Amino acid sequence: MKIAIVGVSGAVGQELIKVLEERNFPLNELVLFGSARSAGNIYEFKGKKLTVKELKENDDFKGVDIALTSAGGGTSKKFASTITKHGAIMVDNSSAFRMDEDVPLVVPEVNAEDLHNIPRNIVANPNCTTIQMVVCLQPIEQLSHIVKVHAATYQAASGGGAAAMKELENQIQQIANGEEITVEKFQYQLALNLIPQVDVFTDNLYTKEEMKMYNESRKIMHSDIVVSTTCVRVPVMRNHSEALWIETEEELSVAQVREALENAPGITLQDEPENQIYPMPLWGAGEDDVFVGRIRKDLTNPKGIALWCVGDQIKKGAALNAVQIAEYLVEKGLV
Repeated sequence: MKIAIVGVSGAVGQELIKVLEERNFPLNELVLFGSARSAGNIYEFKGKKLTVKELKENDDFKGVDIALTSAGGGTSKKFASTITKHGAIMVDNSSAFRMDEDVPLVVPEVNAEDLHNIPRNIVANPNCTTIQMVVCLQPIEQLSHIVKVHAATYQAASGGGAAAMKELENQIQQIANGEEITVEKFQYQLALNLIPQVDVFTDNLYTKEEMKMYNESRKIMHSDIVVSTTCVRVPVMRNHSEALWIETEEELSVAQVREALENAPGITLQDEPENQIYPMPLWGAGEDDVFVGRIRKDLTNPKGIALWCVGDQIKKGAALNAVQIAEYLVEKGLV
């Protein structure tokens, strides 16, 4: 098994290396690709030093079984044919192909069976906030069909990549030192602030990030679910949080929902309000699971359940989900 990582120098690319090693992914060879600027950089995997190759339109992907790509939508579109032409399956972390009808959009805990039909040799990794949400929704969907979700997200600096995380760190130091605040990666200063905009606004006044949660959840869950979201950038280094209000066709008890979530793959329940135990981004960095708590009835709707969840945006929200897709492909002999 020969695996490639494209965009290895970014935050997600670096996490892909870690996750492949942590999970002891069954590979014989790992090859790394990046931009001309990144070419020649050296990274370590299982004690071996690997040199980054420049991504070019050539035959470098001959013999590659799975390519895990995280280099931005433009790069993914430009190099998709180069990556897949010799038979490699491209698991793409950008938004380039997510809504294409002939490209499966997969969260393995929800719709792994969609990986049995990959006509273009491309699989799309969903948006990080969508991944986290549908992992929580699927166990509830199995109890009763989910009609609608209202969501508020609290998204960490990690969503903007390594440079954005560094900018938040710098801003905290600048504030402590009484220095002028440097703002480059986000619309405004993030330290000591909240920014109610993630991505650009669309014609309906929702942002692209908010519309991703609407459109992607419907495709992943094969559902007519509707999702209305407000996405907010918060001064947290890593780990996204989400408040979800979920309406089902049938009325469900808190006990039913708790049991379903507790037994669901990819979820750790932290729901002991009497002991002030609930998920927080402070503790979840580097963890695989989505952490769920504050489960309660929605006071505005007898068929509504409210909950709070936290997940590592770089890990489950990106790199881990991609590797889990690759693991399924290998396990089922689809590659």
